[in-house]
Amino acid sequence: MLSNSCIYGIRAVIYLASQPSLNFKTGIKKISSDLKLPAPFLAKILQQLAKQKILSSSKGPHGGFSFLKDPRKLTLLDIVNSIDGNDIFTRCIIHSGSCEGGDNKVNCALHKDYEKPREELIRLFSNTTIHELVEKSANHELIIV
Repeated sequence: MLSNSCIYGIRAVIYLASQPSLNFKTGIKKISSDLKLPAPFLAKILQQLAKQKILSSSKGPHGGFSFLKDPRKLTLLDIVNSIDGNDIFTRCIIHSGSCEGGDNKVNCALHKDYEKPREELIRLFSNTTIHELVEKSANHELIIV
């Protein structure tokens, strides 16, 4: 349901939050190498997060990415909304657009069945901070794999 861009962005943000100093700039080559992700694609994603004032970005030999927002307050929902928008939570599975209002005056056939999982996903993403994910993944290789 999440785009690859969003998944890569989440992985990169968790990686940055796991670094010893949140103020230290980590270069795109290091991030992409450690996460085994394509640098140009990842750079575009992280630039998008910088435009949303989640990350700070600077160019040059000592440039890279660091946090503008505290990972203890930054939620998965913040990252998802910054990269994918809220379509995952509002878009109809069957029709184009939203099945709540808009062009579709009638909800789609899956609307009621999908309503509860959608609400649970919103609750999960809004209640899970990046810092919590770093702590949970500390004993796993989720950050680098």
